Amino acid sequence: MSMSSLEREIEETRQHLATTIDQLLYRAHPKTIVSREASSIKAHYVDVETGRPRTDNILKTVGGVVGVVAVFVVIRKVVR
Repeated sequence: MSMSSLEREIEETRQHLATTIDQLLYRAHPKTIVSREASSIKAHYVDVETGRPRTDNILKTVGGVVGVVAVFVVIRKVVR
């Protein structure tokens, strides 16, 4: 292997490493993380393809919230 080909290979490796580091920094940036998580939550409640609400997931969440509130109400009445 000649020196010039070795230098070229080292430079290509450096460029690849720099690109990888840039991608990791972007993915680890707090705004990127928040955006990704918000999109994930929205996709749980809204169909990404059609934009229609996913009523089954919405009803499950509402049911869970109502159940928790009911438990707190019952506990509060029992404690009094």
